[in-house]
Amino acid sequence: MDPTDPIPLLFPSLLLMSSGLELVLGFTAIAGLLLLSGIVSGSEVAFFSLTPNDYEEMEQENNPVRATLYELREKPRLLLATILIANNFINIAIVLVSEIMLRKVFPDALFASWARTIQESLAFMRQFSEAGLSGAIGFLITVIGVTFLLVLFGEVAPKVYASYNKVKLATRMAGPINFLMQALHPISSGLVQGAHFIERRLENHTLDAAAASQEDIDEAIDLTVNSDDGGDDNQRQDVDILKRIVKFNNVTVRQIMRSRGDVVAVDSKIDYHQLIAVMRESSYSRIPVFEEDFDKIKGILYVKDLLGHRHEPATFDWNHLVREDVLFVPENKKISDLLKEFQTEKTHMAIVVDEYGGTEGIVTLEDVLEEVIGDIQDEFDEEEEILYQRIDELNFVFDGKTMLNDVYRVLKIPSSTFDPVKGEAESLGGLLLEMLGRIPETGEEITYEGYRFQAMSVNTRRIEEVLITLPEPPETDTNQAQ
Repeated sequence: MDPTDPIPLLFPSLLLMSSGLELVLGFTAIAGLLLLSGIVSGSEVAFFSLTPNDYEEMEQENNPVRATLYELREKPRLLLATILIANNFINIAIVLVSEIMLRKVFPDALFASWARTIQESLAFMRQFSEAGLSGAIGFLITVIGVTFLLVLFGEVAPKVYASYNKVKLATRMAGPINFLMQALHPISSGLVQGAHFIERRLENHTLDAAAASQEDIDEAIDLTVNSDDGGDDNQRQDVDILKRIVKFNNVTVRQIMRSRGDVVAVDSKIDYHQLIAVMRESSYSRIPVFEEDFDKIKGILYVKDLLGHRHEPATFDWNHLVREDVLFVPENKKISDLLKEFQTEKTHMAIVVDEYGGTEGIVTLEDVLEEVIGDIQDEFDEEEEILYQRIDELNFVFDGKTMLNDVYRVLKIPSSTFDPVKGEAESLGGLLLEMLGRIPETGEEITYEGYRFQAMSVNTRRIEEVLITLPEPPETDTNQAQ
């Protein structure tokens, strides 16, 4: 063979060129995938960091992407699932390409040489085969190298950048992410539904555990008092206060509020003499003022503001005395948070509203405090406010609008007694409506777990009086007791 013949030398050159081209393409692919991973990770921070002020600024600038951003904002769970799925696909691709590139840069013979060196140095490694140890070394190098690249260039740096340029990145990624959301919708929606299922299961277990722990605390408090020779009345009151404190964080505004049917409020159009008559008859220090109907609360009128206008004529315009800085709270707000809001706003009364903005009733600071220390009687209250009538040890007559919390307190039964059947009801009458699904007939009886309810008085709109008969206590063996 002629040594000057170029044909035999051409094949090694082509192999070297091919190998070099594969390396260039591989590193380019890794760099591109890292860039995509960083952009997707940064977009997660950008989308979920946008504030109402950012959306308002985009509205003022007439940004054409704002409509897409509004759509993405309405589906936060799908948005997050899409971003996570896309990011995981990209990261898996980076790992696979890195593994291929690692084999190109470091041949298997090199890993085998390292494996032999390790086996010779470490006696306990000799039990592993050279091929297995060689593969483990390659896998370890891939994991460490790729993890470092992903954490630095795919997570940390992009998220730091996105935190400072959230609006810019969100507007540029709104279109691509919206496309990915539609393309990956079958996978992301399945992931979201699975997460919903797990959340419901965990929520049920959490509620059961919370209820169990609360009952355990109540039993521990009772045992503490019973161990002290039965305890006197003062100790009994202390025990009741401790139990209320335990339940304080779980009580909602809806459970303690005064419903709109029992609220004394005045129309802003009545004359001054009619207003004075309402004030004298109710003896309240604060009265809500509405326009047209109770759903349109204008403000709250303080009786003390009228002291300087006692002798004004009926035409006196008293509306300028109404304080319009009203505190509105949702019915599902926790009273622990309401107490803090009362302290912050320096007010004693709030208007309770439902999810549609309609007025449900009012709640006062006194209502909140009574959940801890019991009923508060002031000089304007009746000496005995009869909420119920005790017939004997087992029979009690309650007003139908009595809140279930008060019924539990009077009957001294656990607050979770009627949870399986009470639904959304917070009053005794509402409990009967939930159990029957209709307004009962006068004298109709309902039984649940040994408790017997009888509708004593019913009108066309509500249940007025209910007789509750407690379960009879188990009979004790007198002979055994002797």
